[in-house]
Amino acid sequence: MTYSYRALAAATMLSLATLAPMSVASAADMAPFPVKAKPIIDVPFFLVNDNRVTFAYQFDGADPGVTKKTAKQVYAFTHFDIWAYGTNFFTIGLEKADHASPANPCAGLPGSPTGCEGATEIYGLIRSTFGFNEMFSTKSFSYGPLRNVSLVVGADGSTENRFFSASKRDVVAGLQFAFDLPYKGFFNVNPLFYYEFANRSTFTQCGLFPGAIPGVNCNSDGNRKFDPTWAVEMNYYMDLGFLPPSLQYFAISGRAGFYGPKGGENGQIVGTATKTELNAEPIRLTFDASKAIWGEKYTHNVDVWVAYRLWRNKFGLDEKASAACTVLAAGSCREDSLYSGITVKF
Repeated sequence: MTYSYRALAAATMLSLATLAPMSVASAADMAPFPVKAKPIIDVPFFLVNDNRVTFAYQFDGADPGVTKKTAKQVYAFTHFDIWAYGTNFFTIGLEKADHASPANPCAGLPGSPTGCEGATEIYGLIRSTFGFNEMFSTKSFSYGPLRNVSLVVGADGSTENRFFSASKRDVVAGLQFAFDLPYKGFFNVNPLFYYEFANRSTFTQCGLFPGAIPGVNCNSDGNRKFDPTWAVEMNYYMDLGFLPPSLQYFAISGRAGFYGPKGGENGQIVGTATKTELNAEPIRLTFDASKAIWGEKYTHNVDVWVAYRLWRNKFGLDEKASAACTVLAAGSCREDSLYSGITVKF
């Protein structure tokens, strides 16, 4: 990053030189000896540009208020880039549940499948960082294993065609502390401000239950607005470089997100208080299939992986007190699942 930043700055200064009254060629013509102008360094805008597609299978997913067990097919696209001042990460995915979590409309009540098609959820996430070392052209924010401190901003969104028709929108902002790990690894910790400003739910819409009073125990359109809260997001990656050369095709990675209580589960109307949510994939074991088959040149072009996924108080719902978790579908706000897939770089 430091060399690339200097190269980019040099290229910028050379470009600004063309604004001077005399061109480089004219100056060379007037010189008393032959002058050969140095070529401008061609620096790409993206120092790293990585795009991947994934197909995965989750064996034991859960959908609050619907079912505590549903298998899901997952299709996802992810993009990651590094530029002069930071990074950008973007992912969009589609989850297709089995019949245990039916799509709407479906005959019967939620959690009582009648052969209806499984529900589909589309979700997206973006995170961008702006490194303090890069922005201020310094190394002051590096010390020991600490590689950098960055400003991080982002947003999340999702929509689904289940009975509850959730449609989530949130924004985040905070800091990222990036640490180095052995064997080309990293560990990032992001303390964040989190604001879920919209999340629709049919369950809170007036008319679903008799005697509902708008603004008191129901929302006229089902739209909920939550209180701002705190969050901490973490992720890590490390090659298993201590293995013998014949086995150096493996890596481990993981992530975890903690999201603080955000008010009542029904937003502006009376409801059970939300709890701290934990959404994590603490361990993923990745096998670099392309490197094993085609050699070092194709490192991580094709990855096969297996992971463990857990989710506590899913969507912030209190898994021990919320009616969605205890009455409508007991155990549906807690997820423990094996998760496996294949990721291809292009």
